[in-house]
Amino acid sequence: MASVQTITVLNDEVGIRLDKWFARHYPALKNGMLQRLIRSKNIRVNHLRTSADYRLKENDEIRVPPLDIENEKNVPMRLSKADEAFMKSLVIYKDNDIIALNKPAGLAVQGGSKTTRHIDGLLDALRFEKNEKPHLVHRLDKETSGVLLLGRNARVAAELSEIFKSRKAQKIYWAVVNGKPKPVSGKIDAPLIKAGNKQGGEQVKIDFENGRPAQTLYRVVDSLGKKASWLEMCPLTGRTHQIRVHCACALNTPIIGDSKYGVSDHPILGLKNENRMHLHARAIRITLLHKGSLLLTADLPPHMKETFDFLGFDEKACADSFVYFKKDGA
Repeated sequence: MASVQTITVLNDEVGIRLDKWFARHYPALKNGMLQRLIRSKNIRVNHLRTSADYRLKENDEIRVPPLDIENEKNVPMRLSKADEAFMKSLVIYKDNDIIALNKPAGLAVQGGSKTTRHIDGLLDALRFEKNEKPHLVHRLDKETSGVLLLGRNARVAAELSEIFKSRKAQKIYWAVVNGKPKPVSGKIDAPLIKAGNKQGGEQVKIDFENGRPAQTLYRVVDSLGKKASWLEMCPLTGRTHQIRVHCACALNTPIIGDSKYGVSDHPILGLKNENRMHLHARAIRITLLHKGSLLLTADLPPHMKETFDFLGFDEKACADSFVYFKKDGA
């Protein structure tokens, strides 16, 4: 019969939440069961009652009771060679701590009720060292392409997660939109709130009374008259669907291919990929304690490259985006 275990927290696990620690070490343990074990004091830290959101410290001792599950600790999933090759082809940067991917449009970051193929389920293809398990630290919408960062160990993942949570990660997005905003550059300050839509799903709306603060810097890099524009955008906050809603509702220039927030009174441009989302996470700049500043840039996805060519936009026309937005506090 299995017995109680006392597991000491390692240095590379410092800073992660207790529930995240169990998810990594005991992936078959359901969250509901974990919560019950914590409430009943069967799981304790340093012999004391704890909570799921407790952040681990070095040399903490976690009491793990006998669990009626198979311990699948750090066991890689069996992926096809095609999936392994596909995931490795997305890598645009790798060092001892971080992996950066250029996420393709149409691939979800995490699973859901109707999503079985996603980045999170394919991460085992990126185990470049023994016992390594990359961790997601932020997300992109399914139809949004671009830079996606992973932590190669729990310590770095916790640091990166805190950087994104505290808004210290600087991000640049490129979007192709219907129309041309007025003015052609500026700061959108429009609070956002989550609300239901007619189909029973979730939608984000501007609400100046009850919404949470949301600010986005933007500029028009190029345009085709008043028909379409290439926008460069720097979000100062990280609300759900922030850029999509700000483009559609604050600027009245919805992102091409955005079926949730697009409007029907803009003319069809005749693009080959007009029904695909034209939003790309172009660059991220972060500063890590032991590494300093790091700038990561992702090339445009094929469908946006085709649109750029069709509309006559030149990627080289856009210099260092962070220099442009620096004067506005980005």
